[in-house]
Amino acid sequence: MKKNIAIVAGGDSSECVVSLKSAEGLFSFIPSEKYNKYIVTIIGKEWQVQISENEKLPIDKNDFSFTQNGEKTLFDFAYITIHGTPGENGILQGYFDLIGLPYSCCGVLAAAMTFNKYTCNQYLKGFGINIANSLRLRKGDKIDAKQIIDTLGLPVFVKPNVGGSSFGTTKVKTEQELIPAIGVAFDEGCEVIIESFMKGTEITCGIYKTRERTTVFPITEVVSQNEFFDYDAKYNGQVSEITPARLSDEVTKRVQALTSQIYDIVGAQGIIRVDYIITEGDKINLLEVNTTPGMTPTSFIPQQVRAAGLNIADVMSDIIENNGKN
Repeated sequence: MKKNIAIVAGGDSSECVVSLKSAEGLFSFIPSEKYNKYIVTIIGKEWQVQISENEKLPIDKNDFSFTQNGEKTLFDFAYITIHGTPGENGILQGYFDLIGLPYSCCGVLAAAMTFNKYTCNQYLKGFGINIANSLRLRKGDKIDAKQIIDTLGLPVFVKPNVGGSSFGTTKVKTEQELIPAIGVAFDEGCEVIIESFMKGTEITCGIYKTRERTTVFPITEVVSQNEFFDYDAKYNGQVSEITPARLSDEVTKRVQALTSQIYDIVGAQGIIRVDYIITEGDKINLLEVNTTPGMTPTSFIPQQVRAAGLNIADVMSDIIENNGKN
């Protein structure tokens, strides 16, 4: 009998539209001959399963089921592809743990920690991993633009501490730009992170581990046509993505080894993607850890799966059948 797979998308942040695109990608990647696939959207209190293009049914939150024509359907596995709250920060993971439903990504603690960029990076810094100098602001904090610049220099990146897809992110080059940029970032959440600019080559590396194997994907080099790898670069084609990255074998191996180390340190599950910047002297600097990376056909992970010579359907099956959360 085929397993019923819920591809869980939506969320309550600006990344909802990206999440829905990832759900469509996953729907095409997960093999129909092995699984019954359903896209489930969670947007606020409205939880629905998409039965057809024109029909949606409510999800029973007691057991994450739905009823159609008097017949109740339960899910065997949830593939979480919400980029933002509640699917990337541990809230949904906690719910699935309570009802005993296996899911694709890391658990409550790892999700909550990695979702908070400042907390995650400071934690990993304790393991000797290089990060940018940074400051965190909370709403209500007194903001002294001159003091921030004296501490971090210019330019700096200002971004929401718990956001993604570069929503609310600004590259600030002058003191006059700083306060407005902080305001834009606060529009996306209650915490803001300000990071020193690092000049170098931006790269990203995907990985997943199951009970049976570790798979580290080829690295992608990101060359943005914009000031930085912003929303337009990510989703509107204003970027060159080179897989495998133009790195030496030695640096490639170091990045892949570090990615595997970070996976274990944070206690990840399923596919994650770790972003870095390589600065002068081949110094590897962590940018952030993404535990529910984008899964549209043009996203980094599907690109890296293809570059590795793997079949995306096989990768999906491996995660569904052998994930450590099962």
